[in-house]
Amino acid sequence: MEPVDEAAHPRVVLVTGVARDLAGRVVRRLAEDPSIERVIGVDLVPPKHPMGRGEYVRADVRSPLLARLITQAGVDTVVHMGVIATPRDAGGRVVQKDINVLGTMQLMAACQKSASVRRVVVKSTAGVYGSSPRDPAVFTEEMTAKQLPRSGFPHDSMEAESYVRGLSRRRPDIDITMLRMANVIGPSIRTVLTDYFRMPVLPVPFGQQGRLQFLHEDDAVAAVVHATSGPVVGTVNVAGDGVLSLGQAIALSRRPWLPVVTGAGGLSLWATRRLGWAALPADHLAFLSYGRVIDTQRMRKELGFAPAYTTRGAFESFLAARRAGDRPEQQPVEEGQ
Repeated sequence: MEPVDEAAHPRVVLVTGVARDLAGRVVRRLAEDPSIERVIGVDLVPPKHPMGRGEYVRADVRSPLLARLITQAGVDTVVHMGVIATPRDAGGRVVQKDINVLGTMQLMAACQKSASVRRVVVKSTAGVYGSSPRDPAVFTEEMTAKQLPRSGFPHDSMEAESYVRGLSRRRPDIDITMLRMANVIGPSIRTVLTDYFRMPVLPVPFGQQGRLQFLHEDDAVAAVVHATSGPVVGTVNVAGDGVLSLGQAIALSRRPWLPVVTGAGGLSLWATRRLGWAALPADHLAFLSYGRVIDTQRMRKELGFAPAYTTRGAFESFLAARRAGDRPEQQPVEEGQ
């Protein structure tokens, strides 16, 4: 692990997407650090959760005016978590893509123009690797998807990452860490995948046993906080140790299940008509069918981060809260699938 440069310790941090739970928790954690002078959380929607001494500023990441805020506040560290996982939380697919892609482009442009920014941390997703029957057993950071995501949130994330790499080329003096997180799960977070495992009957792709990897919500927050002052590693996979097959996850969930043929939209169509639940995005159908496993050696050796929860432990934490009746349906769906 590389030694941490004390001069790189953040003084003024800007965090995007703070209306959502994970970003709000990151703000609170950073605000607890007395060595950080100021933590600014931006979003178009005011957060409903507490932010400690963190300050909320209503701002649109798609607006060039964000550059003015960064300059006026003397921001030296930008943490980008302002992406939206599902169209229904954004007001439609067009708006979702606009926020995810244009928002990232404008934010990276603002960082490029800034004289004060010296570190950028981006929360991305392992979904950029896709899920297909041709996938390797394990994805390393240098690999690309065998079948590129063609739409939805994973495709947005691929485009967003291209703007982050563009910033790295144009401003090599800015330290960049991009966290490709496995599916985030836990007792309080809501994602498309947690919605799936809360269904009364689980539709399961016929004859498929995808290998699943999870990251506990507490570890997702800890990884982002660690990356604000830890070693600079570029792109890094982040996930809990171990793997669960879809069959093992279903067995642990104790939910009844039904095999469904996925062709012609069979799985999502069945779930919508029979259970009254919104259709699963195509990338999640592929994930359940083929799974995805990412290599985390760089996370441990170079970033110097070790999740507290294994993949199974993270999933069991979610199940324990579900059985206790804690149902976070009113929360917006988080990035991280």
